[in-house]
Amino acid sequence: MSYVLLAPEILLTVLALAVIFIGLLVSDRSKNMLGYISAAGLVASLVYVLGTKGEGSFFYNALVIDPLSQFFKLIFIVVSLLAVIASIKYFENNRNQDEYYALILLATVGMMVVASANDLVSLFVGFELASMSTYVLAGFEKKNPASLEAALKYFIIGSLSSALMLFGMSLVYGVTGSTNIPAIIEFFKINPASGLDVIAMVFLVAGFGFKMALVPFHMWAPDTYEGSPSVVSALLAAGSKKMGFVAAFRILVLALVALRADLWVTFAILAVITMTYGNIVAISQRSIKRMLAYSSIAQAGYIALAFVVTTQMSIAGGILLALGHALMKGGAFIAVAVVGYMVLSDNKNAKNIDNLENFAGLGKRAPITAFALFVFFLALAGIPPSAGFIGKFVLFYSITVEAVRQASTWLLIVVVIAILNSALSIYYYARVIRYMYVLPPAGEKIKEPTPYVIAIVLAVIGTIGVGLYPQPFIDMAMNAAKVVLGV
Repeated sequence: MSYVLLAPEILLTVLALAVIFIGLLVSDRSKNMLGYISAAGLVASLVYVLGTKGEGSFFYNALVIDPLSQFFKLIFIVVSLLAVIASIKYFENNRNQDEYYALILLATVGMMVVASANDLVSLFVGFELASMSTYVLAGFEKKNPASLEAALKYFIIGSLSSALMLFGMSLVYGVTGSTNIPAIIEFFKINPASGLDVIAMVFLVAGFGFKMALVPFHMWAPDTYEGSPSVVSALLAAGSKKMGFVAAFRILVLALVALRADLWVTFAILAVITMTYGNIVAISQRSIKRMLAYSSIAQAGYIALAFVVTTQMSIAGGILLALGHALMKGGAFIAVAVVGYMVLSDNKNAKNIDNLENFAGLGKRAPITAFALFVFFLALAGIPPSAGFIGKFVLFYSITVEAVRQASTWLLIVVVIAILNSALSIYYYARVIRYMYVLPPAGEKIKEPTPYVIAIVLAVIGTIGVGLYPQPFIDMAMNAAKVVLGV
């Protein structure tokens, strides 16, 4: 058996161990180089994933390499790379940088294992590896009470979601006698659905719902994103959150089809409530990180629409929107980190550094950061040309086509509500843009740190690039959707 297709996971695992070992040998002042080493490893993994054309299975079909896994690995590696580059400045004086970068690399490996998981056991192991790493990262600022509170809430809610997921998996195993996902699907196709099957799916939906931050499983997200270091919030919102979606794409779509369970109304209601709640609550937020957290909840609602009609195009739209959201949200949180750097430069004892007032005149104080936020906000609202627009267009169009085909008024109503929610989000994004470009500056102009600028610019290039040249990404998403539907 050749493990060449697993080279990215192997490389990042070895690199994480190497970073810890190097950290023991070098002085605290020299630990900045660990960020550059981690970034180089992630770039190498990214290049390999982009260049990999083959498919394969490993460990008795527990892990698979296919278009779906490769697409989400692309998302996870890109988000981790952006976080690592920004962290070179954010944690430059932290003596625990070796642990920090090792945790990011291990979290990335866990996410990649989830993307390739073809067995319930490997899926759970990947979830837990990524979750345990991000629990620690959320509380990495040990002297910051908000960071510790965020980590504790994240750990408690995350543990609950893992328990629900594990219980659902145990029910599935009890019913089918297998943990292999294709074998489970075949069992559901051959045997008539029972009440226990549906109960198992309910527990899995609840477990994945916590990971995806769908209402009513969202309560951990605002506090965790607000209290965590901004670069970690970027990793959580843009990266680890997508684990729930790739797991749901891998399991729920085919399982629900095999069970012949007509649950599209349930998912439509869940998606509509999630997007509407997230957008409405975001309007009242003065903390930009909380605003982005509720915006992220709303975006999860949009992506969840892919489960409403489960066609190839709708699933491709959801996958595309997941990519766009990763770029936009990751870049936005890193931009917030720049503002925090500015505020602390003016006053080292400042609190509420992500308050809306601190963004006043940002266009003059930090023009690159302000322009990047402008791009990210328009993209999150679905304004072309951007990755956000492409994802929403494909997703909404696919549901509209299916509504016309089925002559379903309810599906059309769902699309209209989603479009209105996108329009509603423009309000709170425009409010921040107004602060940045209309109000007078809250301080003197600063030199934006190079690592932050590199990470933000890369995110902007990705966001606009997908919008201007969408076809390669649409093709990749359509191929991934074929895997989801088993065609």
